[in-house]
Amino acid sequence: MTQLYDAESSEVIPVTVIQAGPCHVLQLRSVAKDGYEAVQLGYLDKPRRLASRSERGHVAKLDSKRARKRAAAGIEAVPKSGCEPQRVIREFRGSTEGSSLGDTIGVDTFAEVQTVDVVGTSRGRGFSGAMKRHNFAGQRASHGVKKCHRHLGGTGCSASPSRLFKGNKMPGRYGGARATVRNLQVVSVDVEQNLLILRGAVPGPNGGYLLIRQSNKL
Repeated sequence: MTQLYDAESSEVIPVTVIQAGPCHVLQLRSVAKDGYEAVQLGYLDKPRRLASRSERGHVAKLDSKRARKRAAAGIEAVPKSGCEPQRVIREFRGSTEGSSLGDTIGVDTFAEVQTVDVVGTSRGRGFSGAMKRHNFAGQRASHGVKKCHRHLGGTGCSASPSRLFKGNKMPGRYGGARATVRNLQVVSVDVEQNLLILRGAVPGPNGGYLLIRQSNKL
């Protein structure tokens, strides 16, 4: 994160700088074959020496005994994108019109977009107490309150139903889950360096991977 100065409004805008691309179109899902429509994108080339054979075969045609048998039987080979193996592969549901196998999608896709939704994995905070996890106030810091200042208080019921209800706010694992931030304003787009600058914060640590799509809400 950093900040930009807006000369027109004389305001300092908190922004997040994201390297968004280039991404390669690896597959196009169709209703006839897969039951749904989606575009599968790959990001960040992976060295071939570190990629498994299945990862290399996902993006390029490999010579194998099975492939030769299928070719001899007249079965058409599945088209490949022809790029390097990718480290991150994600699918985006929606229409596949205007997309072709092997295309490269850059940050210029967001040139005319005003707001986006960002999906990421939030920072993992481990096993946390109720005050940190749920923003509880804790017990009073006065005389008579002994060694339970950060406790969450009573959680049980009376003799009826004499049990805890599911979903009570209690200590537990905090963070490290999928999180979505909606309607983030697109401040600027740097096509040359594939940088997308958004107003505000996004989920996850520095260097984390994000899914960015155009917001579908006003």
